Amino acid sequence: MSQALLTSSIPSGKLVSRGKVRDIYATDEALVLVATDRISAFDSVLSPGIAGRGEILTRLSTFWFRRFADRVPNHLLATELADFPEPFKDHPELAGRSVLAQRLEPVPVECVARGYLAGSGWKEYQVDGTVCGIGLPEGLTESAKLPEPIFTPATKATDGHDENISFERMVGIVGEETASRLRDLTLELYIAAADYARERGILIADTKFEFGFDGDRNIVWMDEALTPDSSRFWPAADYQPGRSQASFDKQYVRDWLEASGWDKEPPAPTLPPEVVEGTLSRYLEAYRLLTGADLEPAAAKD
Repeated sequence: MSQALLTSSIPSGKLVSRGKVRDIYATDEALVLVATDRISAFDSVLSPGIAGRGEILTRLSTFWFRRFADRVPNHLLATELADFPEPFKDHPELAGRSVLAQRLEPVPVECVARGYLAGSGWKEYQVDGTVCGIGLPEGLTESAKLPEPIFTPATKATDGHDENISFERMVGIVGEETASRLRDLTLELYIAAADYARERGILIADTKFEFGFDGDRNIVWMDEALTPDSSRFWPAADYQPGRSQASFDKQYVRDWLEASGWDKEPPAPTLPPEVVEGTLSRYLEAYRLLTGADLEPAAAKD
């Protein structure tokens, strides 16, 4: 397997951010978002990277942005390297894993939709019978399908875990009109994507969206869209409520870390080759099922 691209290097580009998994450069009028092959879990960047991860996530996000372009504007300005400005078009390692994106004012709240009871929602339900303060019927089991999808916003954290918040608290942050619009838009996108994915063998248990404002205060869909990093993807054929599910997403890595005995304090344990390869194969299978096309990422070629 080829070497993962862990850090982009554009000497004459203006680097404005190097996050856990993404590098962001500024041009005169836009941003270049580079999805590296770094992977993080439990607030730690893991080693080694997953060669090809960045290209899979970028191409899958682009698929969803284009599929739902008639429902909400998105941040994409260009996806082909030849359409990027200098100096980026001269760096072939960015091909497939980068987009030229609109500059936006990010909404300071993550918009999460849940259709099934999993993760932090399942933990809260066992204690209080609620998810993010939303009351649910008694007697639900782990991974149970909810009576209807729910909207559970979260505050963004630059360090540490994001915090689930109530809709009322979101109103206090962004205002009632914006909060209501984002709630409705989040559920609309989730339901449409979940219906599409179910027909192709994937259950989208939950997902998070990020939005921003353009100069005219229009809401624009940004960041990434319905990927194995931002969603729980379950094989529909294996679904059985009452237990944890097999997945096509990053939960596979989290499960290995949990079983390793790691105390979740840096440094994280090194991922063994079988976990690296298993993660890549799951991401590629999710891409194939959802888009109907096979993908051989450049970074994953022998």
